[in-house]
Amino acid sequence: MLSKRSLLSGAAVAALCLAATVSPASAQPAAQPAPSMIEALQRDLGLTAEQAVTRLANEARAASTEALLSRTLGAGYAGTWLNADATQLLVATSDPASVSAIKAKGALPVVVSRSLAQLDALKARLDQAPAQAQAGASLWYVDLPTNSVVVVAKQREAGEALLSAAGLGGDVARVQVSGEQPQTYVNLRGGDPYYIGSGSRCSIGFPVTRGSTPGFVTAGHCGRAGQTTSNPSGTFQGSSFPTNDYAWVATPGHTPQPWVKSGSTNVIVKGSTQAPVGSSICRSGSTTGWRCGTIQQHNTSVTYSQGTVYQVTRTSVCAEPGDSGGSFISGSQAQGVTSGGSGNCSSGGTTYYQPVNEILQTYGLTLKIG
Repeated sequence: MLSKRSLLSGAAVAALCLAATVSPASAQPAAQPAPSMIEALQRDLGLTAEQAVTRLANEARAASTEALLSRTLGAGYAGTWLNADATQLLVATSDPASVSAIKAKGALPVVVSRSLAQLDALKARLDQAPAQAQAGASLWYVDLPTNSVVVVAKQREAGEALLSAAGLGGDVARVQVSGEQPQTYVNLRGGDPYYIGSGSRCSIGFPVTRGSTPGFVTAGHCGRAGQTTSNPSGTFQGSSFPTNDYAWVATPGHTPQPWVKSGSTNVIVKGSTQAPVGSSICRSGSTTGWRCGTIQQHNTSVTYSQGTVYQVTRTSVCAEPGDSGGSFISGSQAQGVTSGGSGNCSSGGTTYYQPVNEILQTYGLTLKIG
């Protein structure tokens, strides 16, 4: 638990919010969300259509502000997140002198004890702990609002064993007991949109190109380099799993489009700016279709039966086997490809995605945008 370090300082608490009411007419015409995205946000987040449009407009501004402040606040920057209804952007800093700069961008400053670099270093110690200790935990991540590191495990003893193996005490990390049981979402029963080898099924992520070669990104656990796919036909050019969970498939002869399927329509991908924690996010997969939720944490490490995958993002979106590799998108910005999750779309669950920008950088790919 936090004590002093999670408190907002009196000087920092200025109720500076993102726009609380944004009409469709005041948003940039080119950034209008697809009707299917509005409908999914209404269904999955319990919003009205107007609230969904407002939220997306607020989140787009928040992403731009986060990108700017993460560069300009220096070593004291400690992360950015949105409140529950995305009307307020909070920016943490370990340097009280940065408060005025944060306020100047319309965000709410939060003065904390540790910078994001320090939190990431603590989490890296968990990433480097022995595999035997990691196996007892479901996942671990940097929790920005509490300025600490969290380990999620089915038994408290297992979570504490991982903290002990990493040399972390209760002043910087805590254990959260949960029945969350991560699993990869590959379905061996077959189906579309693409098959691997003798019939495993996963979902296409984002269309990409490498030079003049078209293809798409997907989850690494779906296939290894050299394996072939059908519908569309292609070949895995690179794949990493576990540690990472990403791959790309070259599909000569096919035409990549800047689209993510959302029901019977398409959402146009316009970039890949990372959305802040608390943003709404939607996922497209071949089993459960178009589903939405919110971003819970970036830089999460999750342990599957096959091993640990690092630096994924955790969300409240549900998914099921066969959705692996599918697209995660926030507004018009590509976020990542489905890695795995816990639960299902009947009773609810969580999912983890591999950030798309890392995949693009690793393989020298260009995201297809419209």
